[in-house]
Amino acid sequence: MKKVIIFLVIIIGLFAALAFLTSYQNQQAAKGNPFGKAELNPATIKQLDDPNYQNIILPSELEDIIDSKGDATIYFYSPTCPHCVQTSPVIVPMADELGVDLQLFNLLEFEDGWRAYNIHSTPTVIRYEDGKEVARVEGQVADDEFRTWFEKWGK
Repeated sequence: MKKVIIFLVIIIGLFAALAFLTSYQNQQAAKGNPFGKAELNPATIKQLDDPNYQNIILPSELEDIIDSKGDATIYFYSPTCPHCVQTSPVIVPMADELGVDLQLFNLLEFEDGWRAYNIHSTPTVIRYEDGKEVARVEGQVADDEFRTWFEKWGK
């Protein structure tokens, strides 16, 4: 019986050490991140160095744009959304090519954005003018449809 208890203690200790190590590694990887959070979802951490996910906008920054009646084009995405993973490498360079300042809002890190900005699915791109939504494109659509949308609304 003592051997079983010792074995269980060792197993529990190994799992605790593994959990601590994983948490510590995630905290180190998240240091100095653009999200201003101490801990990030592992899917977000994987995107920190990806050039398609650099123009991040925080909820407070988007609120400031809307409150000050500013203009912005916002890409609402989730790092765990397979459609976003396919769409981002297409539309981020496309927006750059067309001169559109496409800012990215991470819905995995800032889940209140789903409700606050009436997001039903990802990816979603919304154009705000004078602090009000004037156009949106939702879901994974054809590349040429995104191009047409950016040309009309991207400014």
